[in-house]
Amino acid sequence: MKICLVTGGLGFIGTNFISHVLEARRDYMIINVDSVTYAANPKNIPEGAPNYKFHRLDIADKTGLIKVFEDNKIDYVVNFAAESHVDRSILKPDIFIKTNIEGTFNLLELSLEKGVKRFVQISTDEVYGSLGDEGMFCEVTPLSPRSPYSASKASADLIAMSFFHTYGLPVLISRCSNNYGPYQFPEKLIPLVIINALNNKEIPLYGDGKNVRDWIYVSDHVRGVLSMLENGKPGEIYNFGGNSEMKNIDIITHILNKLGKPVSLIKYVKDRPGHDRRYAMDFSKAKKDLGFSQEYSLDRGLDITMEWYGNNVKWWQEILSGEYKKYYKQMYEGR
Repeated sequence: MKICLVTGGLGFIGTNFISHVLEARRDYMIINVDSVTYAANPKNIPEGAPNYKFHRLDIADKTGLIKVFEDNKIDYVVNFAAESHVDRSILKPDIFIKTNIEGTFNLLELSLEKGVKRFVQISTDEVYGSLGDEGMFCEVTPLSPRSPYSASKASADLIAMSFFHTYGLPVLISRCSNNYGPYQFPEKLIPLVIINALNNKEIPLYGDGKNVRDWIYVSDHVRGVLSMLENGKPGEIYNFGGNSEMKNIDIITHILNKLGKPVSLIKYVKDRPGHDRRYAMDFSKAKKDLGFSQEYSLDRGLDITMEWYGNNVKWWQEILSGEYKKYYKQMYEGR
C-alpha cells in the first residue's frame, strides 16, 4: 500500500485529485490534511471512503504535521494546500505568506526528515507573470509574479526546488493554467458567472474584459498530476494547460448564452491592481515525457460544469451561507 499525504484535499483541485486516485488506484492510502477554511467542504469526500483518512490541520502548524508524519509512513506528498485567490491576497497578503510559504517549508522539512519518496508541489501559471499578445509560458520561462498570491507561490516553488538541489529531496513541480469544474468555490470566475447567472445577478467584469486566460478542465489536470507523481523526473517542472485561450468577456458571454441569460447581466468594474493581461501554457513537455493529453474540450467541460452547479445548488448555497458570505457580498455584490 502506497501512503500519499494530500494537503488541501477538501478544496477544489485537491477534492478532484483524491476522488480520482481513490477510483483509479486501489493500492493507495490517502491521508488528507486540510484546515477547512471557507473554500473547503468536509462533505466533498464521503465519510467512510475506503483507503482514506482525514485530519483537520493547518500546514502552518508544524507540531500537528509532525504527528501526522510520525503516525504514518508516508511515501508521497502532494501539496495542494494554498490560499489561492488574487483578490484576497491583495486585501490580506499575510495569510498567503503563512500558508503558501511557511506551510510548504514545514512539509518540505518533514518530508526530508522522514524520507518521503516524492514531493509534488502544486503551483500555478501565475508565477510566470503576464504575457503579451504572442508567446507561451514554458518551464524555463523566468518567474515574474505580480500579486502577493503569485509571489507567495513562486517563493514556495523556489524553496521546494532548493530542497531538491541542496538535500536531494525528490521534488517535482506542477504549474497549470486556470482550472474549472465541479467543487470549485464561487470566488473564481466560471462558478461565479454560473451562480450569478442562475440567480439573475450582476456579473462583475474587471477592466475592459479583454484579459486572456487558458482554461483546463480539472479532471485533465489531476490526471496529469498523478502521472507526474508516478512517472515524472525529480527536479523537473511540468506545465499543464488546456489549449483553450479566451478573453474573460468572451467566456462570460459564452456561459450566458449557454444558460439563456442576457449579456446585460455583465457589469464592468474597476480593474484590480497588477492584473495580468494574458496567460498561455506550452505543455509539450508533459505530452512528451508523461503522455499527457486532454480528454475535455472547453465546450464539453463547461457543459458538465454548468450541469453540476445546476444539480448541486445545496452544495454552493451552504458554503455561501458560511463565514465567506460577508466577503463574497462585499467583493461581488456590493460594488
